[in-house]
Amino acid sequence: MKKMSTRTRVLTGAVAVAMVGAGAVGAVSANAEPANAPAAVKADAAKNNTVETSHLTIDAATRAAEAALGAAEQAGQHVSVAVVDRNGNTVVTLRGDGAGPQSYDSAQRKAFTAVSWNAPTSELAKRLAQTPNLKDIPGTLFLGGGAPVQLKGAPIAGIGVAGAPSGDLDEQFAQVGAAALAK
Repeated sequence: MKKMSTRTRVLTGAVAVAMVGAGAVGAVSANAEPANAPAAVKADAAKNNTVETSHLTIDAATRAAEAALGAAEQAGQHVSVAVVDRNGNTVVTLRGDGAGPQSYDSAQRKAFTAVSWNAPTSELAKRLAQTPNLKDIPGTLFLGGGAPVQLKGAPIAGIGVAGAPSGDLDEQFAQVGAAALAK
């Protein structure tokens, strides 16, 4: 290894110190509030400015997804399972061995649809006869295989299963996932 001259070492050290200093100043600047920034406003729960919601824990969502996938595997079906929260955000997705490439997205969309309407997707699919434009809502899939998870009648999650030969089977597995939460 070639030895660096004193001048090169001093210059390299100075550049390194300058870079570390600039990073520290940048980090402080990014976190500092401007002098003229308005103070944060606090919501007052007593004045009905807030609402509390319930969500599944990651452990509960995983337990539900694993139960649904296990039921499908036991029946010899290759599926994907998705669990979404009350807001339709994906919490857990499991793609079973041999599940088709379309099943991953379809499971998420079925879960989203079930939680959005607080109803099994097989029931929602029947509504398409009266209101065919429901299928045009982004992110939804009106095929059997989605089940809502409720707390006191309100939806807190949705479980979607896709990949079995019929929506009825997909929904049966989704219901197994939902039932696992009651145990």
